[in-house]
Amino acid sequence: QVQLVESGGGLVAPGGSLRLTCVASGFWFENFGMNWFRQAPGKGLEWVAGIANGGVSRYYEDSVKGRFTISRDNTRRTVFLQMNNLKPEDTAVYFCYALGPYGRQYWGKGTAVTVSH
Repeated sequence: QVQLVESGGGLVAPGGSLRLTCVASGFWFENFGMNWFRQAPGKGLEWVAGIANGGVSRYYEDSVKGRFTISRDNTRRTVFLQMNNLKPEDTAVYFCYALGPYGRQYWGKGTAVTVSH
């Protein structure tokens, strides 16, 4: 059974940090590119960051460059999103997304991040 389970969300003050974790199971993790998306209240889904299956190539949406870092540990089947200097506009539900061979794609159920005083 394929699963992507996110954790690490919560309430944080502006300027603070959070580390999101996504643990994968049920598919060949090493063959999949991994991404984080987010959906802010009342808005559509937005791509945030991506990392290739080997972990070398990483990509970021402009508004998070220099603040967020995506990484992965293939031995633990886990992808991380380190979020620093958080801003109120980063408030959203964050989703883990896997894209692999033959167009296979999987979504997690999300973890909520709230940036507020």
